[in-house]
Amino acid sequence: MQVDLQKQSPWWTRCHGPVFGFWCRLREALGFAFDALRANKVRTGLTALGMVIGTGSVILVTTIALTSRDYVLSQIEGVGSNMIYAHLEGDDSVSGSGSISDALTLQDLAAIRQSVPHLSAVAAIILGRDRLMLDHIERDVALIGTDADFRTVRNLKILQGRFLDAEDVARRNKVCTVTEKLAKTLFPDGWAEGRLVKVHGLEFTIIGVFKEGAQTFGQSEITQETIILPISVMTYFTGTDAVDQIYASADHPSNVVAATKAIGAAIRSRHRPSAVYRVENLTEILAAAGNIAMALTLVLLLISAIALIISGIGIMNIMLVTVSERTHEIGLKMAVGAGRRAIRWQFLSEALVLSIVGGSVGIVMGVSVPLAVRYFADLRIPISGLSILIAFLVSCVVGVVFGMIPAERASRLNPTEALRHE
Repeated sequence: MQVDLQKQSPWWTRCHGPVFGFWCRLREALGFAFDALRANKVRTGLTALGMVIGTGSVILVTTIALTSRDYVLSQIEGVGSNMIYAHLEGDDSVSGSGSISDALTLQDLAAIRQSVPHLSAVAAIILGRDRLMLDHIERDVALIGTDADFRTVRNLKILQGRFLDAEDVARRNKVCTVTEKLAKTLFPDGWAEGRLVKVHGLEFTIIGVFKEGAQTFGQSEITQETIILPISVMTYFTGTDAVDQIYASADHPSNVVAATKAIGAAIRSRHRPSAVYRVENLTEILAAAGNIAMALTLVLLLISAIALIISGIGIMNIMLVTVSERTHEIGLKMAVGAGRRAIRWQFLSEALVLSIVGGSVGIVMGVSVPLAVRYFADLRIPISGLSILIAFLVSCVVGVVFGMIPAERASRLNPTEALRHE
């Protein structure tokens, strides 16, 4: 029977050619690596566990950072990402206080609507207060006089009925909309539309119930107990056409800055040069929130990277122990013709297999957590594909870098001395 010596010869003597030789060596080295790792399953599992935790941490940290960033930005955008607001700050003269003539007025509102382009909505507000019996206790309630555009610029959500319209303002209709909490307090049965509420001794019909698009927790002019009236009715109570603040909403985020400057110019052109008006937008707040979220993400990623590096050190230590335990085996392979490159490939491939397997399991665990939250809690948790790719590549790099030292040490063993080792 003829024996095929080519098939029985060691793998390092059968690989010829630059391309075929590379893939042949890699395939054979990976085969030996899997056999060696299966021989000691407990050690392999514990070594790979560090890589699993490190890789999963990278994905989870990125997911948490993205979720936090999206939540913060959505809260700001819920208030109105394109929103611009203007109000009288004071007077830069010696007295330092603005006069009544410096106050913003309904005429300023009309001028902004006519002269400033790229605005989707403009509204003014007049603030006031009244006392109502709530839960058998007389309490202060916030009053806001405004018009239909206020719903757009402040991103209000209508829960019942409707919001104020142009006809309500023009005819000075005695109608109002109330916040969700105030409606529940006034009418515990849950339905407020069409009911009556007294404001400054006059009966107003509730035409709608609303809430803010994003909670400001009483830090804006809208409190939890607020009544919104037509601005024409509010001027009847105040006896003047002065307004406390003017809101505007740009038609596109790219026009916010230009519209802010145009609104400021339109207001200042109608008042004394010494009057100081603040015209601002949320662009800087959004940018600051984005920068803070990015900084937090980088810090958390660095912490995860440390975990991966520690895992790599663990792989290196285990591989160094493995080299010591398999010194006799290495000497045998060198004695039958294995070169230093072949030995180096074998131990490097073991470290690479540990990092790839551990990284893959870590990716599965890191992705499964936000997916489980999505499924069971019905929350939108973003998963970054880039973080998955980076985590996998980093785990591979860690395996190669920390596997080089044991692999190099194994390849430099003296064959004679290695054969004598027991």
